[in-house]
Amino acid sequence: MASWMIGVDIGGTKISAALLSLDGEFGLQETWPTRAETDSEGAFQQLVAIIRYLLSQAGGETSEVKTVGIACAGLIDANSGTVLTSPNLPWASFPLKQRVEAEIVIPVFVLNDANAAALGEHVYGVGKGVNDLIYVTVSTGIGGGLILGGRLYTGFQGLGGEVGHTTIEPEGPLCNCGNRGCWEALSSGWAMVREARHGLAQGIPSSLGEKGETITAEDVHKAAREGDGLAQSVIQRAAHYLGVGLANLVNLFNPQLIIIGGGVAKMGQLLLAPAETEMKQRAFASSVASVRLCSASLGVRAGFYGLLAQYHQEGGEVDPP
Repeated sequence: MASWMIGVDIGGTKISAALLSLDGEFGLQETWPTRAETDSEGAFQQLVAIIRYLLSQAGGETSEVKTVGIACAGLIDANSGTVLTSPNLPWASFPLKQRVEAEIVIPVFVLNDANAAALGEHVYGVGKGVNDLIYVTVSTGIGGGLILGGRLYTGFQGLGGEVGHTTIEPEGPLCNCGNRGCWEALSSGWAMVREARHGLAQGIPSSLGEKGETITAEDVHKAAREGDGLAQSVIQRAAHYLGVGLANLVNLFNPQLIIIGGGVAKMGQLLLAPAETEMKQRAFASSVASVRLCSASLGVRAGFYGLLAQYHQEGGEVDPP
């Protein structure tokens, strides 16, 4: 009988969940909107309902579910599985591992979502065989995962890699974390939406005006491709700051490879080409000459593969509930 795991990837906009074998074969994968506007308990109950749904689909040969791996946006204490804070989710000092195990009585482990994606790309994706790489997810927010010397680096308390909350503009826009001028507040999906709304409020003509308060980063991308001036300027601004942040990473870590993933990164060269130009202009020439910038190869499955890699690296077992 095959052994399986449930993987859950929780972002500020979407929750993806999958049933996958311990050999990396996917049996089922689905996505739901994140109920981030609810309180912590409402968001938790949504997560439990999703896990129970996956368990209900695990019939026949898929009945042997060994573990649930959760990749979650925010500062994660990986030892206790506690979400310490998450700017785009309603959890703070929330014992996620403990609470989920109490509901489903299956061993659970929790990783930061960008760390999981970095590990997935390193073990199974475009970063395979690269010992020094940085994974940057540009989505609702901005997250990062560091592979240094062939291992996931998370710092003294396991909280390292929060590149999205490095300060780029000290007097810049307010970030969801409470600071000003974070990289996330300048180059993320929600930052683009904010700038588009600001432009409309100033009376700049744009097809985005038809969307009103429902504008999304995808709307900005579509409008920019169709030649909308406001949308193009919003993306150019985000790309500028994205390049500034990437230059900082190059100078700090001298990586071989920088992998760009996340939903907003699907804008492709419209966003990444000017960001790479900015990076090359700002980083040390010797460091930038040796780094390669590329798109993630595993897409939305990167986090699931990272959870699987973590499970195997920990000896294939997690502490029982």
